[in-house]
Amino acid sequence: MDYTYMIYNSHQDKSYRSGADPAVVEFKGEYYMFVTRSMGYWHSYDLNNWTFIEPEKWYFEGSNAPTAHNYKDSVLYVTGNPSGHMSVLYTDNPKKGDWKAVPGILNNLQDPHVFIDDDDQAYVFWGSSNRFPIRAKKLDMKKRFRPSEETYELFNLDMEKHGWERFGENHADTVLGGYIEGPWLTKYNGKYYMQYAAPGTEFNVYGDGVYIGESPLGPFAYAPNNPVSYKPGGFMNGAGHGSTVTGPGNSHWHFASMAVSVNIGWERRIAMFPTFFDKDDLMFMDTYFGDYPHYAPAAPGHQGEFAGWMLLSYNKPIKASSSIESNVASNMVDENVKTFWLAENTNQGQWVKIDLQTPSTIHAVQLNFHDHESDMYGRISGLYHRYAVMGSVDGKEWELIVDRMNSYKDVPNDYVEITNPKQYRYVRYEHIHVPTPHLAISGFRVFGKGAGKSPSEVKKFTVERKVDKRDVIITWESDPQAQGYNILWGIAPDKLYSSWMVYGENELDLKSLSIDQSYYFTIEAFNENGVSKRNPVVKVD
Repeated sequence: MDYTYMIYNSHQDKSYRSGADPAVVEFKGEYYMFVTRSMGYWHSYDLNNWTFIEPEKWYFEGSNAPTAHNYKDSVLYVTGNPSGHMSVLYTDNPKKGDWKAVPGILNNLQDPHVFIDDDDQAYVFWGSSNRFPIRAKKLDMKKRFRPSEETYELFNLDMEKHGWERFGENHADTVLGGYIEGPWLTKYNGKYYMQYAAPGTEFNVYGDGVYIGESPLGPFAYAPNNPVSYKPGGFMNGAGHGSTVTGPGNSHWHFASMAVSVNIGWERRIAMFPTFFDKDDLMFMDTYFGDYPHYAPAAPGHQGEFAGWMLLSYNKPIKASSSIESNVASNMVDENVKTFWLAENTNQGQWVKIDLQTPSTIHAVQLNFHDHESDMYGRISGLYHRYAVMGSVDGKEWELIVDRMNSYKDVPNDYVEITNPKQYRYVRYEHIHVPTPHLAISGFRVFGKGAGKSPSEVKKFTVERKVDKRDVIITWESDPQAQGYNILWGIAPDKLYSSWMVYGENELDLKSLSIDQSYYFTIEAFNENGVSKRNPVVKVD
Protein backbone atom coordinates (compact mmCIF):
# COMPACT_ATOMS: atom_id res chain seq x y z
CA MET A 1 0.00 0.00 0.00
CA ASP A 2 1.08 3.56 -0.72
CA TYR A 3 0.69 4.82 2.86
CA THR A 4 -0.08 8.48 3.44
CA TYR A 5 2.28 10.86 5.27
CA MET A 6 0.65 12.07 8.44
CA ILE A 7 -0.22 15.74 8.92
CA TYR A 8 -1.13 15.56 12.60
CA ASN A 9 1.63 15.54 15.23
CA SER A 10 3.68 17.52 12.70
CA HIS A 11 4.38 20.07 15.42
CA GLN A 12 6.80 17.49 16.78
CA ASP A 13 8.78 17.84 13.56
CA LYS A 14 8.38 14.15 12.82
CA SER A 15 7.53 13.10 9.29
CA TYR A 16 6.24 9.55 8.91
CA ARG A 17 3.92 7.38 6.88
CA SER A 18 1.20 5.52 8.68
CA GLY A 19 -1.80 3.29 8.20
CA ALA A 20 -3.88 2.12 11.14
CA ASP A 21 -7.34 1.15 12.39
CA PRO A 22 -8.42 -0.38 9.06
CA ALA A 23 -12.15 -0.71 8.40
CA VAL A 24 -12.63 -3.05 5.45
CA VAL A 25 -16.01 -3.80 3.88
CA GLU A 26 -17.20 -5.84 0.93
CA PHE A 27 -19.53 -4.00 -1.48
CA LYS A 28 -20.92 -5.60 -4.64
CA GLY A 29 -18.15 -8.20 -4.69
CA GLU A 30 -15.36 -5.65 -4.26
CA TYR A 31 -13.56 -4.29 -1.20
CA TYR A 32 -12.93 -0.89 0.36
CA MET A 33 -10.46 -0.07 3.10
CA PHE A 34 -10.80 3.06 5.25
CA VAL A 35 -7.74 4.00 7.33
CA THR A 36 -7.02 6.65 9.96
CA ARG A 37 -6.15 10.09 8.53
CA SER A 38 -5.29 8.87 5.03
CA MET A 39 -7.09 11.59 3.02
CA GLY A 40 -9.01 8.99 1.05
CA TYR A 41 -9.34 5.20 1.00
CA TRP A 42 -8.33 2.11 -0.97
CA HIS A 43 -10.19 -0.22 -3.34
CA SER A 44 -9.46 -3.85 -4.20
CA TYR A 45 -10.99 -6.65 -6.27
CA ASP A 46 -9.18 -9.43 -4.38
CA LEU A 47 -8.02 -8.11 -0.95
CA ASN A 48 -4.46 -8.29 -2.28
CA ASN A 49 -3.94 -5.44 -4.75
CA TRP A 50 -5.09 -2.03 -3.51
CA THR A 51 -5.62 1.24 -5.39
CA PHE A 52 -6.03 4.58 -3.64
CA ILE A 53 -9.22 6.56 -4.23
CA GLU A 54 -9.36 10.29 -3.74
CA PRO A 55 -13.10 10.82 -3.30
CA GLU A 56 -15.05 13.33 -5.33
CA LYS A 57 -16.57 14.89 -2.23
CA TRP A 58 -14.42 15.12 0.87
CA TYR A 59 -15.69 14.96 4.44
CA PHE A 60 -12.74 13.23 6.00
CA GLU A 61 -10.28 15.92 7.12
CA GLY A 62 -8.77 14.76 10.38
CA SER A 63 -10.69 11.48 10.26
CA ASN A 64 -9.62 9.12 13.00
CA ALA A 65 -10.38 5.42 13.55
CA PRO A 66 -13.12 5.16 10.89
CA THR A 67 -15.91 2.63 10.59
CA ALA A 68 -17.79 1.45 7.52
CA HIS A 69 -20.74 -0.82 6.86
CA ASN A 70 -22.25 -2.36 3.72
CA TYR A 71 -25.97 -1.67 3.92
CA LYS A 72 -28.13 -2.76 0.98
CA ASP A 73 -27.13 -0.51 -1.96
CA SER A 74 -24.78 1.85 -0.09
CA VAL A 75 -21.60 1.99 1.90
CA LEU A 76 -22.01 3.84 5.20
CA TYR A 77 -19.05 5.57 6.81
CA VAL A 78 -18.56 7.21 10.22
CA THR A 79 -15.41 8.66 11.73
CA GLY A 80 -14.34 10.92 14.54
CA ASN A 81 -12.96 14.39 13.89
CA PRO A 82 -11.26 17.08 16.00
CA SER A 83 -14.55 18.89 16.71
CA GLY A 84 -16.10 15.80 18.23
CA HIS A 85 -19.07 15.90 15.82
CA MET A 86 -19.76 13.04 13.43
CA SER A 87 -21.92 12.48 10.42
CA VAL A 88 -23.15 9.26 8.88
CA LEU A 89 -21.91 9.41 5.30
CA TYR A 90 -23.18 7.24 2.48
CA THR A 91 -22.66 6.59 -1.21
CA ASP A 92 -23.83 4.02 -3.74
CA ASN A 93 -20.67 4.59 -5.78
CA PRO A 94 -17.58 4.45 -3.51
CA LYS A 95 -15.27 4.23 -6.53
CA LYS A 96 -16.43 7.71 -7.47
CA GLY A 97 -16.70 8.89 -3.88
CA ASP A 98 -19.71 11.19 -4.18
CA TRP A 99 -20.44 10.97 -0.47
CA LYS A 100 -23.58 12.47 1.07
CA ALA A 101 -24.04 13.26 4.75
CA VAL A 102 -26.63 12.78 7.44
CA PRO A 103 -25.04 15.49 9.58
CA GLY A 104 -24.28 15.91 13.22
CA ILE A 105 -26.28 13.19 14.95
CA LEU A 106 -23.41 11.58 16.86
CA ASN A 107 -21.01 13.36 19.17
CA ASN A 108 -17.72 12.65 20.95
CA LEU A 109 -17.59 8.93 20.22
CA GLN A 110 -14.00 7.76 19.99
CA ASP A 111 -13.35 4.75 17.72
CA PRO A 112 -16.99 4.42 16.56
CA HIS A 113 -18.35 1.32 14.85
CA VAL A 114 -21.74 1.18 13.09
CA PHE A 115 -23.48 -2.17 12.67
CA ILE A 116 -26.88 -2.86 11.11
CA ASP A 117 -28.39 -6.25 11.84
CA ASP A 118 -30.50 -8.39 9.51
CA ASP A 119 -33.66 -6.97 11.09
CA ASP A 120 -32.53 -3.43 10.08
CA GLN A 121 -31.87 -2.40 13.68
CA ALA A 122 -28.77 -0.20 13.68
CA TYR A 123 -26.25 0.26 16.48
CA VAL A 124 -23.21 2.40 17.17
CA PHE A 125 -20.44 1.05 19.41
CA TRP A 126 -17.47 3.02 20.65
CA GLY A 127 -14.55 3.03 23.07
CA SER A 128 -10.97 4.27 23.38
CA SER A 129 -10.05 4.62 27.02
CA ASN A 130 -8.06 3.21 29.92
CA ARG A 131 -11.09 3.90 32.14
CA PHE A 132 -14.36 3.48 30.29
CA PRO A 133 -15.84 0.30 28.76
CA ILE A 134 -17.01 -0.47 25.25
CA ARG A 135 -20.40 1.21 25.00
CA ALA A 136 -23.31 1.23 22.59
CA LYS A 137 -26.47 3.02 21.53
CA LYS A 138 -29.27 1.92 19.27
CA LEU A 139 -29.79 4.06 16.16
CA ASP A 140 -33.19 4.89 14.68
CA MET A 141 -32.68 4.90 10.92
CA LYS A 142 -36.19 6.25 10.33
CA LYS A 143 -35.11 9.37 12.22
CA ARG A 144 -31.81 9.91 10.41
CA PHE A 145 -29.82 7.57 12.66
CA ARG A 146 -30.93 9.30 15.85
CA PRO A 147 -29.22 7.61 18.83
CA SER A 148 -31.18 6.18 21.73
CA GLU A 149 -31.27 8.01 25.04
CA GLU A 150 -30.08 4.85 26.73
CA THR A 151 -26.38 3.97 26.65
CA TYR A 152 -25.47 0.30 27.00
CA GLU A 153 -22.21 -0.61 28.76
CA LEU A 154 -20.92 -3.89 27.33
CA PHE A 155 -17.57 -4.84 28.91
CA ASN A 156 -14.20 -3.44 29.96
CA LEU A 157 -10.67 -4.71 30.40
CA ASP A 158 -10.02 -7.07 33.30
CA MET A 159 -6.24 -6.94 33.59
CA GLU A 160 -6.20 -8.83 36.89
CA LYS A 161 -7.51 -11.87 35.00
CA HIS A 162 -6.32 -11.32 31.41
CA GLY A 163 -2.57 -10.86 31.13
CA TRP A 164 -2.62 -9.73 27.49
CA GLU A 165 -4.66 -6.63 28.39
CA ARG A 166 -1.79 -5.17 30.46
CA PHE A 167 -0.04 -2.06 29.12
CA GLY A 168 3.46 -1.70 27.70
CA GLU A 169 5.95 -3.54 25.51
CA ASN A 170 5.62 -7.24 26.37
CA HIS A 171 2.83 -6.23 28.82
CA ALA A 172 5.55 -5.10 31.21
CA ASP A 173 4.14 -1.73 32.38
CA THR A 174 2.27 -2.33 35.63
CA VAL A 175 1.69 1.37 36.41
CA LEU A 176 -0.58 2.48 33.59
CA GLY A 177 -3.75 0.61 32.73
CA GLY A 178 -4.21 -0.76 29.23
CA TYR A 179 -6.50 0.87 26.69
CA ILE A 180 -9.63 -0.81 25.38
CA GLU A 181 -10.52 0.49 21.91
CA GLY A 182 -11.56 -0.21 18.36
CA PRO A 183 -14.78 -2.27 18.70
CA TRP A 184 -15.89 -4.19 15.60
CA LEU A 185 -18.90 -6.54 15.50
CA THR A 186 -19.04 -9.59 13.22
CA LYS A 187 -22.11 -11.80 12.90
CA TYR A 188 -21.46 -15.44 12.04
CA ASN A 189 -23.86 -18.42 12.24
CA GLY A 190 -26.24 -16.50 14.46
CA LYS A 191 -23.61 -15.41 16.99
CA TYR A 192 -22.17 -11.94 17.49
CA TYR A 193 -18.39 -11.53 17.85
CA MET A 194 -17.44 -8.20 19.42
CA GLN A 195 -13.76 -7.63 18.75
CA TYR A 196 -11.76 -5.06 20.71
CA ALA A 197 -8.14 -3.92 20.85
CA ALA A 198 -5.72 -3.69 23.78
CA PRO A 199 -3.41 -2.60 25.41
CA GLY A 200 -1.79 0.14 23.23
CA THR A 201 -1.19 0.62 19.53
CA GLU A 202 2.55 1.37 19.79
CA PHE A 203 3.48 -1.93 21.45
CA ASN A 204 4.57 -5.30 20.07
CA VAL A 205 1.73 -6.98 21.98
CA TYR A 206 -1.12 -4.88 20.56
CA GLY A 207 -3.85 -7.36 19.69
CA ASP A 208 -7.55 -8.02 19.42
CA GLY A 209 -9.72 -10.01 21.78
CA VAL A 210 -13.33 -11.00 21.32
CA TYR A 211 -16.48 -11.40 23.40
CA ILE A 212 -19.24 -13.65 22.02
CA GLY A 213 -22.95 -12.88 22.41
CA GLU A 214 -26.39 -13.96 21.30
CA SER A 215 -27.40 -10.41 20.31
CA PRO A 216 -25.60 -7.17 19.29
CA LEU A 217 -25.96 -5.85 22.85
CA GLY A 218 -25.03 -9.11 24.56
CA PRO A 219 -24.80 -10.34 27.16
CA PHE A 220 -21.26 -11.15 26.04
CA ALA A 221 -18.94 -13.93 27.24
CA TYR A 222 -15.15 -13.60 27.15
CA ALA A 223 -13.61 -15.98 24.57
CA PRO A 224 -11.26 -18.41 26.35
CA ASN A 225 -8.71 -18.32 23.49
CA ASN A 226 -8.12 -14.55 23.71
CA PRO A 227 -6.29 -12.70 22.34
CA VAL A 228 -7.59 -13.97 19.01
CA SER A 229 -5.40 -11.67 16.87
CA TYR A 230 -1.87 -11.46 18.28
CA LYS A 231 1.58 -11.17 16.70
CA PRO A 232 4.19 -10.09 19.26
CA GLY A 233 7.30 -11.56 17.58
CA GLY A 234 9.11 -11.44 14.25
CA PHE A 235 9.96 -8.54 11.94
CA MET A 236 6.62 -6.68 12.27
CA ASN A 237 4.67 -6.69 15.52
CA GLY A 238 1.08 -5.97 16.45
CA ALA A 239 -2.32 -7.23 15.30
CA GLY A 240 -4.90 -4.98 16.93
CA HIS A 241 -7.69 -2.50 16.17
CA GLY A 242 -9.13 -3.59 12.90
CA SER A 243 -12.03 -5.28 11.17
CA THR A 244 -13.13 -8.66 9.89
CA VAL A 245 -14.53 -9.14 6.40
CA THR A 246 -15.76 -12.03 4.27
CA GLY A 247 -13.42 -12.35 1.30
CA PRO A 248 -13.04 -14.41 -1.88
CA GLY A 249 -14.40 -17.94 -1.69
CA ASN A 250 -16.33 -17.12 1.48
CA SER A 251 -13.09 -16.99 3.44
CA HIS A 252 -12.71 -14.59 6.36
CA TRP A 253 -9.93 -12.05 6.87
CA HIS A 254 -8.97 -9.84 9.78
CA PHE A 255 -7.28 -6.50 9.14
CA ALA A 256 -5.28 -4.89 11.95
CA SER A 257 -2.62 -2.33 12.91
CA MET A 258 1.09 -3.10 13.31
CA ALA A 259 3.74 -0.94 14.98
CA VAL A 260 6.80 0.63 13.38
CA SER A 261 7.03 3.31 16.11
CA VAL A 262 10.45 4.70 15.18
CA ASN A 263 9.71 8.32 14.29
CA ILE A 264 6.70 8.45 16.61
CA GLY A 265 4.52 5.95 18.45
CA TRP A 266 1.71 6.29 15.89
CA GLU A 267 3.91 5.18 12.94
CA ARG A 268 2.04 2.05 11.85
CA ARG A 269 1.26 -0.37 9.02
CA ILE A 270 -1.68 -2.58 8.02
CA ALA A 271 -1.78 -6.34 8.61
CA MET A 272 -4.12 -8.94 7.13
CA PHE A 273 -4.56 -12.43 8.62
CA PRO A 274 -6.77 -15.38 7.62
CA THR A 275 -9.61 -15.86 10.09
CA PHE A 276 -11.58 -18.95 11.10
CA PHE A 277 -14.43 -20.15 13.31
CA ASP A 278 -13.87 -23.59 14.85
CA LYS A 279 -16.36 -26.35 15.71
CA ASP A 280 -16.90 -24.78 19.14
CA ASP A 281 -17.77 -21.38 17.61
CA LEU A 282 -14.44 -19.83 18.65
CA MET A 283 -13.05 -17.14 16.36
CA PHE A 284 -9.30 -17.06 15.73
CA MET A 285 -6.79 -15.43 13.39
CA ASP A 286 -3.80 -17.31 11.97
CA THR A 287 -0.64 -15.22 12.56
CA TYR A 288 1.77 -18.19 12.28
CA PHE A 289 4.83 -17.05 10.26
CA GLY A 290 2.70 -13.94 9.88
CA ASP A 291 5.26 -11.70 8.14
CA TYR A 292 6.57 -14.43 5.82
CA PRO A 293 4.97 -15.05 2.39
CA HIS A 294 1.44 -16.46 2.42
CA TYR A 295 -1.02 -17.32 -0.32
CA ALA A 296 -3.27 -14.44 -1.33
CA PRO A 297 -7.00 -14.52 -0.46
CA ALA A 298 -8.06 -15.34 -4.00
CA ALA A 299 -5.62 -18.28 -4.36
CA PRO A 300 -8.03 -21.23 -4.68
CA GLY A 301 -7.87 -23.85 -1.96
CA HIS A 302 -5.28 -22.11 0.19
CA GLN A 303 -7.09 -19.33 2.13
CA GLY A 304 -3.94 -17.54 3.24
CA GLU A 305 -1.77 -20.56 4.05
CA PHE A 306 1.92 -20.10 4.79
CA ALA A 307 3.75 -20.62 1.48
CA GLY A 308 6.62 -22.50 3.14
CA TRP A 309 9.26 -20.10 1.82
CA MET A 310 11.84 -19.48 4.51
CA LEU A 311 13.91 -16.38 5.26
CA LEU A 312 17.27 -16.74 3.50
CA SER A 313 18.74 -13.38 4.50
CA TYR A 314 18.60 -13.44 8.33
CA ASN A 315 21.90 -12.21 9.80
CA LYS A 316 23.78 -13.15 6.65
CA PRO A 317 26.98 -11.26 5.69
CA ILE A 318 26.02 -7.98 4.05
CA LYS A 319 27.92 -5.06 2.54
CA ALA A 320 26.78 -1.64 1.34
CA SER A 321 28.22 1.14 -0.79
CA SER A 322 28.06 3.52 2.21
CA SER A 323 26.51 3.97 5.63
CA ILE A 324 26.14 6.67 8.28
CA GLU A 325 27.09 6.16 11.93
CA SER A 326 25.26 3.25 13.60
CA ASN A 327 22.81 2.83 10.72
CA VAL A 328 24.88 0.05 9.17
CA ALA A 329 24.02 -2.48 6.49
CA SER A 330 23.53 -5.35 8.96
CA ASN A 331 20.42 -3.57 10.26
CA MET A 332 18.66 -4.68 7.08
CA VAL A 333 18.98 -8.39 7.94
CA ASP A 334 18.39 -8.39 11.72
CA GLU A 335 14.58 -8.88 11.47
CA ASN A 336 13.88 -5.71 13.43
CA VAL A 337 11.74 -3.07 11.71
CA LYS A 338 13.01 -0.42 14.13
CA THR A 339 16.64 -0.59 12.89
CA PHE A 340 17.66 0.58 9.43
CA TRP A 341 20.50 1.18 7.01
CA LEU A 342 21.15 4.80 6.07
CA ALA A 343 23.18 5.58 2.95
CA GLU A 344 25.39 8.66 2.62
CA ASN A 345 23.16 9.99 -0.16
CA THR A 346 20.35 9.02 -2.53
CA ASN A 347 22.49 9.02 -5.66
CA GLN A 348 21.96 6.35 -8.25
CA GLY A 349 24.70 3.79 -7.77
CA GLN A 350 24.24 3.09 -4.07
CA TRP A 351 24.09 -0.67 -3.52
CA VAL A 352 23.71 -3.46 -0.97
CA LYS A 353 24.94 -7.06 -1.34
CA ILE A 354 23.92 -10.07 0.75
CA ASP A 355 25.93 -13.30 0.80
CA LEU A 356 23.47 -16.14 1.48
CA GLN A 357 26.59 -18.31 2.05
CA THR A 358 25.17 -21.27 0.10
CA PRO A 359 23.19 -21.33 -3.16
CA SER A 360 19.46 -21.16 -2.37
CA THR A 361 16.31 -21.04 -4.47
CA ILE A 362 14.89 -17.52 -4.30
CA HIS A 363 11.11 -17.16 -4.50
CA ALA A 364 10.52 -13.60 -3.28
CA VAL A 365 12.20 -10.37 -2.18
CA GLN A 366 10.86 -7.67 0.12
CA LEU A 367 12.28 -4.13 0.45
CA ASN A 368 11.01 -2.14 3.45
CA PHE A 369 11.99 1.50 2.99
CA HIS A 370 12.26 3.70 6.08
CA ASP A 371 11.38 7.37 6.62
CA HIS A 372 14.40 9.08 8.13
CA GLU A 373 14.08 12.87 8.60
CA SER A 374 11.83 12.94 5.56
CA ASP A 375 10.06 16.25 6.28
CA MET A 376 7.10 15.17 4.13
CA TYR A 377 3.45 15.63 5.13
CA GLY A 378 0.05 14.80 3.66
CA ARG A 379 -1.01 12.96 0.54
CA ILE A 380 1.83 13.72 -1.88
CA SER A 381 1.40 12.92 -5.57
CA GLY A 382 4.13 11.62 -7.83
CA LEU A 383 6.06 9.52 -5.30
CA TYR A 384 7.85 6.46 -6.68
CA HIS A 385 10.62 3.95 -5.99
CA ARG A 386 13.00 2.65 -8.64
CA TYR A 387 15.62 -0.05 -8.15
CA ALA A 388 16.82 -3.44 -9.34
CA VAL A 389 17.63 -6.65 -7.50
CA MET A 390 20.27 -8.89 -9.03
CA GLY A 391 21.22 -12.49 -8.29
CA SER A 392 24.52 -14.30 -8.73
CA VAL A 393 25.97 -17.74 -8.10
CA ASP A 394 29.61 -16.60 -7.88
CA GLY A 395 29.43 -12.87 -7.15
CA LYS A 396 30.79 -12.05 -10.62
CA GLU A 397 28.07 -12.84 -13.16
CA TRP A 398 24.73 -11.20 -12.29
CA GLU A 399 21.15 -11.75 -13.47
CA LEU A 400 18.16 -9.43 -13.04
CA ILE A 401 15.59 -10.98 -10.69
CA VAL A 402 13.50 -7.92 -9.66
CA ASP A 403 12.97 -5.16 -12.21
CA ARG A 404 11.77 -1.85 -10.77
CA MET A 405 14.12 0.16 -12.97
CA ASN A 406 11.35 1.89 -14.87
CA SER A 407 8.65 1.73 -12.22
CA TYR A 408 6.73 4.78 -11.09
CA LYS A 409 4.87 3.12 -8.21
CA ASP A 410 5.04 4.30 -4.63
CA VAL A 411 6.00 1.10 -2.78
CA PRO A 412 7.28 1.83 0.76
CA ASN A 413 7.01 -1.89 1.60
CA ASP A 414 7.63 -3.62 -1.69
CA TYR A 415 7.14 -7.39 -1.98
CA VAL A 416 7.96 -9.08 -5.29
CA GLU A 417 7.59 -12.76 -6.13
CA ILE A 418 10.09 -14.21 -8.59
CA THR A 419 8.42 -15.54 -11.74
CA ASN A 420 11.09 -18.17 -12.43
CA PRO A 421 12.76 -19.11 -9.13
CA LYS A 422 16.44 -20.01 -9.46
CA GLN A 423 19.37 -20.72 -7.18
CA TYR A 424 21.68 -17.86 -6.24
CA ARG A 425 24.22 -17.32 -3.50
CA TYR A 426 24.46 -13.53 -3.74
CA VAL A 427 21.65 -10.98 -3.90
CA ARG A 428 22.28 -7.33 -4.71
CA TYR A 429 20.09 -4.21 -4.41
CA GLU A 430 21.00 -1.52 -6.97
CA HIS A 431 19.52 1.87 -6.17
CA ILE A 432 18.00 4.30 -8.66
CA HIS A 433 15.43 6.50 -6.87
CA VAL A 434 13.51 6.96 -3.62
CA PRO A 435 10.99 9.79 -3.05
CA THR A 436 12.46 10.67 0.34
CA PRO A 437 15.44 12.97 1.12
CA HIS A 438 17.38 9.97 2.44
CA LEU A 439 17.91 6.40 1.29
CA ALA A 440 17.04 4.26 4.31
CA ILE A 441 15.96 0.60 4.39
CA SER A 442 14.80 -1.28 7.49
CA GLY A 443 14.51 -4.69 5.89
CA PHE A 444 16.06 -6.36 2.84
CA ARG A 445 14.36 -9.74 3.14
CA VAL A 446 14.97 -12.66 0.78
CA PHE A 447 12.63 -15.68 0.88
CA GLY A 448 12.92 -19.13 -0.63
CA LYS A 449 14.37 -22.55 0.01
CA GLY A 450 17.83 -23.37 1.28
CA ALA A 451 19.57 -26.54 0.15
CA GLY A 452 20.54 -27.79 3.61
CA LYS A 453 18.78 -29.56 6.46
CA SER A 454 15.97 -28.29 8.64
CA PRO A 455 16.71 -28.11 12.38
CA SER A 456 16.10 -31.08 14.67
CA GLU A 457 13.32 -31.22 17.24
CA VAL A 458 13.97 -28.74 20.06
CA LYS A 459 15.55 -30.17 23.22
CA LYS A 460 14.87 -29.43 26.90
CA PHE A 461 11.61 -27.58 26.30
CA THR A 462 10.06 -26.45 29.59
CA VAL A 463 7.06 -24.30 30.47
CA GLU A 464 6.76 -22.99 34.04
CA ARG A 465 3.69 -21.08 35.12
CA LYS A 466 4.51 -18.38 37.64
CA VAL A 467 2.74 -17.56 40.89
CA ASP A 468 1.10 -14.81 38.85
CA LYS A 469 -0.79 -17.20 36.56
CA ARG A 470 -0.94 -14.63 33.77
CA ASP A 471 2.75 -15.33 33.15
CA VAL A 472 4.84 -18.31 32.07
CA ILE A 473 8.59 -18.70 31.56
CA ILE A 474 9.40 -20.88 28.55
CA THR A 475 12.94 -22.19 28.06
CA TRP A 476 14.68 -24.54 25.64
CA GLU A 477 18.14 -25.54 24.51
CA SER A 478 19.64 -23.39 21.77
CA ASP A 479 20.28 -25.13 18.47
CA PRO A 480 23.19 -23.73 16.42
CA GLN A 481 21.41 -24.94 13.27
CA ALA A 482 18.28 -22.89 14.00
CA GLN A 483 17.56 -19.27 13.04
CA GLY A 484 14.67 -19.04 15.43
CA TYR A 485 11.75 -20.72 17.12
CA ASN A 486 7.96 -20.60 17.10
CA ILE A 487 6.22 -20.97 20.43
CA LEU A 488 2.64 -22.17 19.87
CA TRP A 489 -0.04 -22.29 22.53
CA GLY A 490 -3.77 -22.53 23.07
CA ILE A 491 -6.57 -23.83 25.27
CA ALA A 492 -6.51 -27.41 23.92
CA PRO A 493 -4.04 -29.62 22.03
CA ASP A 494 -6.09 -29.04 18.85
CA LYS A 495 -6.51 -25.29 19.49
CA LEU A 496 -2.93 -24.02 19.39
CA TYR A 497 -4.10 -20.82 17.71
CA SER A 498 -1.48 -18.38 19.09
CA SER A 499 2.19 -18.18 18.15
CA TRP A 500 5.26 -16.11 19.03
CA MET A 501 8.33 -16.05 16.76
CA VAL A 502 11.63 -15.74 18.64
CA TYR A 503 15.02 -15.03 17.07
CA GLY A 504 18.38 -15.57 18.77
CA GLU A 505 17.06 -16.47 22.24
CA ASN A 506 16.28 -19.62 24.20
CA GLU A 507 13.82 -18.11 26.67
CA LEU A 508 10.47 -16.33 26.46
CA ASP A 509 8.67 -14.51 29.26
CA LEU A 510 5.08 -14.81 28.01
CA LYS A 511 2.65 -12.60 29.93
CA SER A 512 -0.61 -12.95 27.99
CA LEU A 513 -2.51 -15.75 29.75
CA SER A 514 -5.78 -15.75 31.68
CA ILE A 515 -5.58 -16.84 35.30
CA ASP A 516 -8.56 -19.22 35.19
CA GLN A 517 -7.55 -21.10 32.05
CA SER A 518 -5.36 -24.16 31.39
CA TYR A 519 -3.02 -23.94 28.40
CA TYR A 520 -1.12 -26.23 26.07
CA PHE A 521 2.28 -25.38 24.58
CA THR A 522 4.66 -26.68 21.96
CA ILE A 523 7.73 -25.38 20.11
CA GLU A 524 9.40 -25.79 16.73
CA ALA A 525 12.71 -24.58 15.34
CA PHE A 526 13.26 -23.16 11.88
CA ASN A 527 16.04 -22.03 9.56
CA GLU A 528 16.42 -21.17 5.90
CA ASN A 529 15.88 -24.82 4.96
CA GLY A 530 12.62 -25.51 6.74
CA VAL A 531 10.86 -26.20 10.02
CA SER A 532 11.54 -28.90 12.60
CA LYS A 533 9.11 -31.44 13.99
CA ARG A 534 7.09 -29.95 16.84
CA ASN A 535 7.69 -31.05 20.40
CA PRO A 536 5.10 -33.06 22.32
CA VAL A 537 2.44 -30.73 23.69
CA VAL A 538 2.93 -29.62 27.31
CA LYS A 539 -0.04 -28.75 29.53
CA VAL A 540 0.12 -26.12 32.27
CA ASP A 541 -2.65 -25.47 34.80
